[in-house]
Amino acid sequence: MTEHMGSTEGLELEERNSLRRVANLRTELEDITEVEYRQLRLERVVLVGVWTEGTAEDADNSLAELKLLAETAGSEVLDALIQRRQKPDPATYIGSGKVEDLRAAVVATGADTIICDGALAPSQLRNLEDRCKVKVVDRTALILDIFAQHAKSKEGKAQVELAQLQYQTQRLRGWGGNLSRQAGGQAAGGEGIGGRGPGETKLETDRRRIQMKMTKLRRELKELGKARETKKANRKRHEIPSVSIAGYTNAGKSSLLNRLTDAGVLVEDALFATLDPTTRRTQTSDGRVYTMSDTVGFVRNLPHQLVEAFRSTLEEIAESDLILHVVDGSHPDPGGQIAAVRSVLADVDALDVPEIIVINKADTADPLVIKNLLAREPHAVVVSARTGEGIDELLSAIEADLPQPATHVDVLLPYARGDLLNQIHTQGEIESLDHESDGTHVVARVHGHLAAELADYAVK
Repeated sequence: MTEHMGSTEGLELEERNSLRRVANLRTELEDITEVEYRQLRLERVVLVGVWTEGTAEDADNSLAELKLLAETAGSEVLDALIQRRQKPDPATYIGSGKVEDLRAAVVATGADTIICDGALAPSQLRNLEDRCKVKVVDRTALILDIFAQHAKSKEGKAQVELAQLQYQTQRLRGWGGNLSRQAGGQAAGGEGIGGRGPGETKLETDRRRIQMKMTKLRRELKELGKARETKKANRKRHEIPSVSIAGYTNAGKSSLLNRLTDAGVLVEDALFATLDPTTRRTQTSDGRVYTMSDTVGFVRNLPHQLVEAFRSTLEEIAESDLILHVVDGSHPDPGGQIAAVRSVLADVDALDVPEIIVINKADTADPLVIKNLLAREPHAVVVSARTGEGIDELLSAIEADLPQPATHVDVLLPYARGDLLNQIHTQGEIESLDHESDGTHVVARVHGHLAAELADYAVK
């Protein structure tokens, strides 16, 4: 008893011993559906979380999010348990005594998988599997699985596979029997001449194969990145400002992109429905063209492997001129969502980019929650992508925050140079325009490269 006192100091005995059942976290499903991209047997899962800090409501919200993640992966949630602890148990995550309660829940529900609301060490996974006799998955593996199902583009698939391999590499050392199996000789089933002898251990072979595959994927991603760089360079050359829509998963980013640009992007009420960035051209009310990109959704404690694998995509946010940070106003903890997104933006050095907080789902949100958010985030706009409420106000805010062209020009363009006038319309900001007998007199602000082209027509 005394050895546990240090780690649980400050917690009431009754709290420490309770493995609390979380109400209303059970998926009601009529039929087994087939998940896109692979036939995933619908796993029957029990969720388990360790509540180490924050309020009971925070702990419940975290497990509710894990339930959504599990359902997105195609699982049926049968039960959800949470334990109050100072810190997760280093051997079994929830403490050896509580493992028996978890095993009982697995048996009672007929579950075949346990999903833990945290990143588990290989030894914790193995110990839980040995004791509970079912597969154990941690939060990181679950999110990687969802990303694997939703990746559609070549780049998206390569990024996800790289993240999964990084995750597996760290866990190779943990799987007991693999450590001693030899690849050569009779131990490998007698592979014949050239295949005998001690050879590599199974572990070394696996690790080498994974490293080779990771090298190949990084090379592919570098090539794909070059193509994206070319497109980006073209946009920069034409000085087209870019706006990135970032935010928590399922906050309504794709719906908002549709509202703002009539883009017809896939809209699905599921976590991580958008994985591959979608870029659309649109224009301000005065005709200035800019691009708007939807980005991958964020989530609390987004696995580090994913941030690394998607760094090239996420860095586009850092290079944009404006971030629309979309928040689900109807979520139980919108403030926590904002903090989670900003922590990822900090990872890719995007905190210096101007930001408009877009509080979405105003039609279903609590007015008091919106009022509190507006008090905390002064540069915010309240919208509903579903009903269209607040969209005009948001468009005005975007126009006001887009970078202003730097060079002031006063030119008289011959009527034959309608192409230049059109460029001023789409890339610049017109202050005055008069059609005169020998051409169009334009006073405007434009970008440097266009100013150079207009220099010959400057009014002396």
